[in-house]
Amino acid sequence: MEYALGVDIGGTKVAIGLVDKTGFVKEQSIIPTDLSIPPEDMIYRINSEIRKIISKTDLSKGELKGIGIGAPGPLDIKNGLITCPPNLHTWINIPIQRLIEKEFPYPVKLENDANAAALAEKWVGAGKENENFIYMTISTGIGSGIMVDGKLLHGYRGNAGDVGHMVVDTSFGKCTCGQYGCLEAIASGTAIATEGSNIVGEKLTTKEVFDLFKEGHPQIVAYMEKVLRVLGIACVSLINTFDTEKIVIGGGVSKVGEPLFQPIRDYVEAHALNPEGRLTEIVPSKLDQNTGVVGSAALWLL
Repeated sequence: MEYALGVDIGGTKVAIGLVDKTGFVKEQSIIPTDLSIPPEDMIYRINSEIRKIISKTDLSKGELKGIGIGAPGPLDIKNGLITCPPNLHTWINIPIQRLIEKEFPYPVKLENDANAAALAEKWVGAGKENENFIYMTISTGIGSGIMVDGKLLHGYRGNAGDVGHMVVDTSFGKCTCGQYGCLEAIASGTAIATEGSNIVGEKLTTKEVFDLFKEGHPQIVAYMEKVLRVLGIACVSLINTFDTEKIVIGGGVSKVGEPLFQPIRDYVEAHALNPEGRLTEIVPSKLDQNTGVVGSAALWLL
């Protein structure tokens, strides 16, 4: 059996898993992303978890093909660098590929985390039957992986699909990237929890904001209707631009289910330019929270 290690680096946590050639996660570890320490120290912790996972499994020589890293952009995937991600604000030009590769006798590949997740959806998830689809993650931040004619759209440096910093409504204020009205600053889990807490006057999680939305809290309903409209605008823009078959939505926010998905579908049905585009499927990920790990491992197993 062939295996690969997938490392999914996020703004709040890092997931590390051993994945087999069917996409099954055999072993997994999740550790918090500590932004109070130097990036090199955080990578040391990641390497320690990789060692633990390898030590738990009795792999014969040659079974482990390599280590795949999915990380938030901007990246320089040609040189293995995390360059300046807004949600990892101290990670500037970090040679993560080299820092992991030097600790293990395995080759390492770096990929944008949303691109890696799109690979996972194509391999064993909701995009398995599609040659043209977009995976959009809504979590700490927002990003996307764009599959065109069965291949990932990378762009010049590997950063294509960074839709979280697509400006959709400047009235919502300033984003961490410096622009006003970015999708991520409006509709990420972080943004929803922050603004929902401000409205109610107490600290809320994203789920609790959605719970109040479902319960009909007047101010939260008015706010969330704007957020969901913005997500609909973003999906229509992607459909109009890429003429895609399907948009797969993953990440923690997607777990709220139909209160998220149905308003987006309604907006797309009303506003996509092409009549066929209005029928674009808007579906949840089929991989729960393992999308990033499976996708990072897919860099070696596909």
